[in-house]
Amino acid sequence: MIDAGITFQDLSVSFGSTHALGPLTGHVSPGEFVSILGPSGCGKSTLLRVIGGLQGPTSGRMILSAGSTALMPQQDCLLPWRRAMPNALLGARITGRLTPAILARAAELFVEFGLGGFETAWPHELSGGMRQRLALLRTYLTGKPTLLLDEPFGALDAMLRRQMNLWLVKVWRSHPRTTVLVTHDVEEALLLSDRILLLSPRPGTVVAELAGCRDNTQDLPRARDNLLNLLRETVIPKVL
Repeated sequence: MIDAGITFQDLSVSFGSTHALGPLTGHVSPGEFVSILGPSGCGKSTLLRVIGGLQGPTSGRMILSAGSTALMPQQDCLLPWRRAMPNALLGARITGRLTPAILARAAELFVEFGLGGFETAWPHELSGGMRQRLALLRTYLTGKPTLLLDEPFGALDAMLRRQMNLWLVKVWRSHPRTTVLVTHDVEEALLLSDRILLLSPRPGTVVAELAGCRDNTQDLPRARDNLLNLLRETVIPKVL
């Protein structure tokens, strides 16, 4: 399910007199994993809300070529009164896709997502990493062709976050979807992405773009240093 793509055409967002984002022109190709990287307040989450249909642009437009989107926020937002499996199926239930085939698929993915044996656990009985995996499984089971991830591992400690990054790469390769990730973590963007878009401080505009990121991280320290140097050259001067 990788036939969805995203196109921005002179997209801008303002809140009253505050120009928050844009103008942006660009695209996310079908099946591509793109990270949006930039300083706090540059409009990364605003862009994600526009893609998800939760926020309209002030000018310009956003075109989603197929289907709709599923958003995974930073907090897992699990319902404490539902066990793990009903939590995982919540999105499918809301979208009317709770079929026997989805139930069978959910049972398979519980194992693949490292949650086998915890189908009847309550959210408070799960570790932080397990809760995030369950939230991502819920997002996958909506069946939407485009995934929007808003710093989904931001609340985890550094070691667990890196473990989750490596796990997500494996999951995404097995179940590819068009994916847009918002992050402020340089290594996370490098590990996960086909392409990285660097946004300037508010109003966020694309000041640089890196392609082929995930394929070039065998020497992660060098890739990280190169990206940090690019940040210094393109983003920091706009703050000063």
